Amino acid sequence: MMNVPYLLILFRFLLAPTVVALSFFIGERAAYWVLVLMFLGLISDIFDGIIARKLKIDTERMRRLDSQTDLVFWLCVAWSCYLIYPHLIKENLIGVIALLVMEAACYLTSFVKFGKETCTHAFLSKMWGLTLLAAFASMLGFGYGGWVLKSCIILGLISQLDVILIILFLPKWTHDIPSFYHAILIRKGVAFKKSKYLNS
Repeated sequence: MMNVPYLLILFRFLLAPTVVALSFFIGERAAYWVLVLMFLGLISDIFDGIIARKLKIDTERMRRLDSQTDLVFWLCVAWSCYLIYPHLIKENLIGVIALLVMEAACYLTSFVKFGKETCTHAFLSKMWGLTLLAAFASMLGFGYGGWVLKSCIILGLISQLDVILIILFLPKWTHDIPSFYHAILIRKGVAFKKSKYLNS
């Protein structure tokens, strides 16, 4: 039972190359398969955190592993969307590139300051995750990007700026920080209660 959260993380990690392979080899016919696998990955992401907390094994190591697996998984889903509907991505190419640059900036800032990757699981990042899910579902399910994808890009840029500010304000590396405001509180030594929903 103690291995279940790790197995769910592994499951999500293995889904990542699977969705890319499906998209590469069978193209648009893979859209619904990728959509289904994306939601299975999402379910695994939800339950690995819930189970880990119930078993009291939601350690820093697990949080970092979960965070990096999420990055790989969602990047592969994004790649799949590009392989299936390249025109939808190209219509928003500047925004997509900006997202990738900002994501890289988050990791670079964290590595330069702390020597390890970011693992904030911030509130805005959670909200961005919902719009990301909506954008991918819209593209894969209906072949539509439009305002859904544009909204996702805008919130994504805002959430990544929040992460960079969190890293800059934190006096030392830690995980699960709700926002840059909370990073300021930590810097000032002010205690606050983390929401249990932040750790999902």
